[in-house]
Amino acid sequence: MSVAGDAQNADNGVEVTLAVGQQKELPAVPAAAGRPPDREMHAILEIGVSGSGTAGIATGPARGSGPALAEVLIVDTSRSMLHPAGKLHAAKDATAAAIRLLPEGTAFAVLSGRFDATVVHPGPGRTVMAVATPAEREAAERAVRILQADGGTAIGTWLDLARRLLKQQSAPVKHVLLLTDGRNEHDERSAMQLDTVLDACDGRFVCDAWGIGDDWDAGLLLRITRRLHGRAGAVRRASELPAAYEELVGALLGTAVPELRIRLTPTPGTVIRQVKQVVPNEQELLATGDGFGERGAEYVTRAWGEETRHFQVVLSADPTGREIGEDLQLAAVDVTVPDFGRTVELPAPQPILVRWTDNPLDASRQHPGVRRHELYQQASAAVARAYRAWLRRTEGRATADRELARALALAAELGDTPLLDALRRVEAAPGAGRVRDGLKDVDWQHLILSSAMTTPPGQPAAGAPQAPPPEAGPAAASGPGELVACPDCSWIGPADSVYCGGDCGRMLKGAS
Repeated sequence: MSVAGDAQNADNGVEVTLAVGQQKELPAVPAAAGRPPDREMHAILEIGVSGSGTAGIATGPARGSGPALAEVLIVDTSRSMLHPAGKLHAAKDATAAAIRLLPEGTAFAVLSGRFDATVVHPGPGRTVMAVATPAEREAAERAVRILQADGGTAIGTWLDLARRLLKQQSAPVKHVLLLTDGRNEHDERSAMQLDTVLDACDGRFVCDAWGIGDDWDAGLLLRITRRLHGRAGAVRRASELPAAYEELVGALLGTAVPELRIRLTPTPGTVIRQVKQVVPNEQELLATGDGFGERGAEYVTRAWGEETRHFQVVLSADPTGREIGEDLQLAAVDVTVPDFGRTVELPAPQPILVRWTDNPLDASRQHPGVRRHELYQQASAAVARAYRAWLRRTEGRATADRELARALALAAELGDTPLLDALRRVEAAPGAGRVRDGLKDVDWQHLILSSAMTTPPGQPAAGAPQAPPPEAGPAAASGPGELVACPDCSWIGPADSVYCGGDCGRMLKGAS
C-alpha cells in the first residue's frame, strides 16, 4: 500500500518496512501449583525507513503549508557558562553554525536560558518565529555573538517558551535543540516545574538535549529526551560542540518521514501492556487516544531519517479454551504515515502470534531481540549502581568495582563495542574490572549517556533459538471492498486477511 503525495519525481519516494520477531510459544498450564503461567507475549517490531533519493523533508517547503522545519535553539546562559570562558564561546560558535545550516524558509528562533527564557532572535518579547533568509541568519548570528551569561538554570521555563513559539507553526518537523552546562536547580523557584512542562510539551515537538562542561546531569538530559522523543548527547571538550551541532542539524535536515504511527489491533481477550522503543535508545510510547476501530491503539514516533528502529510490544492473553499447538493471532500491527507531500510505500499489516504449549522447554525460550534489550537494561542498571556506590567514595569502592565488572561482562555479551569503550574509560586497566582512581563526576555522566544507547542485534549465537520467518501473506491483494468470513467465529474482514481478527484469531486457510 502507499500514501501518494505530489512527489516531483520517483527519487522522492520513501519505503517503510515492518518485520515482527517473536518466540511464539507461551505456557498453557501453570508452571507450579497455585501460580499462574507467564502469559505475556513479547514481540520486537523492526521498522525501517529508506529511499534511494531521500533528500530529507526539511530541505524544502512542505506542500502548500509553508516551511517544512521549525527549529528552536536554546542556549544556556546561566552564570556557570562563564567558567571556563570557553564554554560560552563554544556555545555561540555551535549555535551560529546551526543557524547557517538552516534552509531558506525555515521557521526558527534562538532562546537564552537563565532563571527564565528570553527570545534572542527575532528579539525579546516576540511571539512569532523568524523565517530563514541570508539577512535573518546574519542578524541571528550577531545576536548570539553578544550573549552574556548570568543567573541560574530553570529548564522548564526554556522548554515552555519553545512550546509556545512552536505552537503557531504548521511545519511537519518541529524540533528543539537544547544546550546546558548545569543541573536544573532553579525550576522550584519558578511556576514552570519541569514535569508539568514536559507533560505540556509531549507530542508537540522533538527535543535533543546536549551537555557541555563538567557539571551537567545525564539523568536530566535523558529525562527530557525520553519524554520528548529526542536523543541526549554531550561533548568532552567544548571545542567539539560546533562540529557536533553541524552533524546533528545535518541529520535533522535529512529527515525522511516527519511522523510514523504504529497501530495495534488486539483480538478480543488480548490486552496491550506496553509499547516502547528499544533501539537506538529506550523510549516509552503512550497511546495517542486517537483510537481507530473498536479495540485499536495508535502510537506516534517522530523525525525518521534513513534508519531502522526496534520497538518492543508486550501483550497478555488467556489460554483458557484455546487450542494447544496452533498458531493464533493476538494482534495485528500496521504502520501509517500522514501525507506530507511525498510518496510513501507502506508495508502490509503483520500479525503478532501465540502458540499455546504444554511443553515447558518450548515456553521457556526467548526471542533474541527481547533478551538483548533485557541485557541492556541490566547493563544500564549496573552502571547506575556503580555510580551511586562511587559517590560514597571509600565505603562504596568494592560495590562500584563489582558493578563495573558486571557492566563490562554484559557489554561483552552484547558485543557492543561503543559501550565497551565507554566502560573502559572508567576502568583502572584493561581487564582489571575495577574503577580507576582520579575519576571526575562528569566521567560517570558520559558513561550513563553511553549506557542508554542501544544497537541492533547481530546474528544469534550458534544454537540460540530463532523465531521462524513471518507467515507469507497472499501473493496478491484482493480487490477493494472484498471480504472474507472466518469459518469458526463468523468474523468478517478484508479478503487479504491472513489471520482472523475476531474471537478465535485463527489462520484463515481459505483466504484468497
